[in-house]
Order: sequence, then C-alpha cells, then structure tokens
Amino acid sequence: MAKLTIDDLKKIKERVHAETALREGERRVKVTVHMGTCGIASGAREVMNALMHEIEEAGATDVVVTTSGCMGLCSREPLVTVEILSQEPI
Repeated sequence: MAKLTIDDLKKIKERVHAETALREGERRVKVTVHMGTCGIASGAREVMNALMHEIEEAGATDVVVTTSGCMGLCSREPLVTVEILSQEPI
C-alpha cells in the first residue's frame, strides 16, 4: 500500500469539506443525481447536465450537485434527491 502524501491528505480534506458543506450551512441545497448503470441508461447524465446548466444560468452559488450509485428503484430511474437545509430530503 502506498503511503499518503501531504497533497493526498489535502485532497481528502477538500473532498470531505465539500461533502459536509451543506450540513455546515455553506450550501443551501444539495442535489444528488443517482448515476448507477440503470440511471445512466435512463437518462441521468442528461438530467445532471441540464441541472448544471440551469444552476449556472441562474448564478446560484449555494447549490451543490453530486452523484451517487443506484438507490434501488431501477424501474423509476432517472432519480434525483434534493436536500434543502433544515428540510426533509425529497
């Protein structure tokens, strides 16, 4: 196993910080596009591209878009989970 370098640790820190930014209040909304193979086959990539385009056009800086694997509802793909600060995810 390779040893971790300082740069590796910095990258890990940045990734974890980005993932927890919603909980810390830096981001108001977190949108997760489920991109398992079933989601991609059903159009999840196009959904994600459209979301990114609309967020950029709106100039929203408090929204983060992430990806995850399949959430187990393959017949209902593509699926997106929206988490708004202090509200239940939908």
